[in-house]
Amino acid sequence: MSKKILILPGDGIGPEIVREAVKVLNCLRDHFGLDIAMEEALVGGAAFDDSGHPLPKATLDLALDADAVLLGAVGGPKWESLDISVRPEKGLLGLRGELGLFANLRPAILYPQLAAASTLRSDVVSGLDILIVRELTGGIYFGQPRGVETLASGERRGLNTLVYTESEIDRICRVAFDIAMKRGKRVCSVDKANVLECTELWREVAIRVGGDYPQVELSHMYVDNAAMQLVRAPKQFDVMVTTNLFGDILSDCAAMLTGSIGMLPSASLDADGKGMYEPIHGSAPDIAGTGVANPLATILSLAMMLRYSLDAGVQAERIEKAVSAVLDQGLRTPDIFTEGNEKIGTVQMGDAVVSVLRSAAI
Repeated sequence: MSKKILILPGDGIGPEIVREAVKVLNCLRDHFGLDIAMEEALVGGAAFDDSGHPLPKATLDLALDADAVLLGAVGGPKWESLDISVRPEKGLLGLRGELGLFANLRPAILYPQLAAASTLRSDVVSGLDILIVRELTGGIYFGQPRGVETLASGERRGLNTLVYTESEIDRICRVAFDIAMKRGKRVCSVDKANVLECTELWREVAIRVGGDYPQVELSHMYVDNAAMQLVRAPKQFDVMVTTNLFGDILSDCAAMLTGSIGMLPSASLDADGKGMYEPIHGSAPDIAGTGVANPLATILSLAMMLRYSLDAGVQAERIEKAVSAVLDQGLRTPDIFTEGNEKIGTVQMGDAVVSVLRSAAI
C-alpha cells in the first residue's frame, strides 16, 4: 500500500523550496519505485488568508491520516499584526501538539565541501556531526497559564509558564539515549538547573534515565555555557538533549557552524515514528519570490522522512549522496557560495539533485 505524504508548502520561501523537494520525491517514485501518494494542503499564513485559521480542520485531518508530513515554513511580516491566537506559527504549534510530535531531531552536519562557508575556522568545524534532540510539545511554548494581563494598577504583565512532567522528560531523554547508542555513545543534557526548578527536575530525570544506558556517557551543561561551547569547541558534542526553548535557540546556533542554516533538515516524531519534516530556517520573507533560497535543507528533510517514517533507508541514502555529489560539482546557492564555485538559484539546485538521481538510475 502506498505511503501517504502530506505536503504543506506554507509561507514565504516555503512553496519554492517544497516544489524542489517534490521533484525529488517524483524522481524516486518514477525511477526507483518509491510507493507514495502525495496530497497538498494549506497551513500558516496561507491558510489564514484562505479560511481565517492557520490550521484548518481539513489540513489537520489530512495530517492525522498521513504517514508523514513535509512542511516548508510558516509566518512573515504580513501576519504579525494578527492576534497571537491566529498567527501562522499557531498552525505549526497546533500540528506538533495534535500529532503528538514530542521529539525534534535537528542534525548539524558540516559537509566537507562547505568548510569554507562556515564563519568559524575549518579546523574548529571540520568533521562536525551533532544531533540536537529537542523536546517539542511541552515547556514554555505550551505551558499554562500564559498571556498578557492587566494588573489592578493598570500596568500590563506578560506571563508564560515553563512546566515539564517527569514522564515528558523521561521519554525525550530515552530518544536521545537510544540515538546515542547508534552514534558516539555520548549525551549532553542541557538545562539551567542552577536557577530553574523545572530544569533541576530535568537533570534529575536525565540522570535516572542514564542509569538504564550504562554504555552511554552522560554529561550536563547549563544552556548559556552550551551556547558558548558550540562556538568554541563544537566537536565535543555528539547528542545534545534539551527543552523546547533551549533546543530552539541552540539548534539555530549550531546551524551556522555548518556554513548555512539553509543546509539543515529536521524531523519531529511521535512515539510510533510518524513525523513531520521541515528545514529549520523558517520562511525567510526577505528573499521569498527571488529564486535564491537554498532547497537542500528541505530535500535533506526528505531523507530523514524516508529513514524515520517510511522505512526506506536506501532511498534516503540516494538523496544524501545526490546532495553531496551536487556540492562536489561546485554548485552553490548564494547562502553557501564561496569564490571558485558556481552560484545558482533554487530551481537550478533542485534540478541538479534530480539530475544526479536520474543518472544513478540508468
